[in-house]
Amino acid sequence: MMMASCQNGSKDKVLLTRDFHPSGWERFDFITDELDVKQPTTYDITMKASFDDSYTADYFSVVFTVFDSEDQPLRAKNYKFSLKEKDGTWKSDLKDGLYTFTFPINSEMSFNEPGRYILQLESHMPITPLIGIRHISLRTN
Repeated sequence: MMMASCQNGSKDKVLLTRDFHPSGWERFDFITDELDVKQPTTYDITMKASFDDSYTADYFSVVFTVFDSEDQPLRAKNYKFSLKEKDGTWKSDLKDGLYTFTFPINSEMSFNEPGRYILQLESHMPITPLIGIRHISLRTN
């Protein structure tokens, strides 16, 4: 587990990250990480995701959840992002064998109380394992 410290004014911090093997991402294989908030702060959170040609769906769906220091969910939301045009072509350029996207997750997400928060991503795709996803990360920007 990676620790991240949250402070006003800091930018481009990776909050959680995972690289996937060709065997894919299992449906209930949650990606979690701790966020240590030292003082009240607000972040714009984005998700970066990379896929290879073996990814067959035209969209990508995840659930993002934030838990408080008592492991109670504060926020949870399902996100669905379009990856391909209607004709099946990717909406991203191919670079180093991957199609990479940056998606908005939460603009001005507030952490009003100092403490430990848990960030969690869950695959919300009907396909398991999810083949073709190669990398995912949550970042501030």
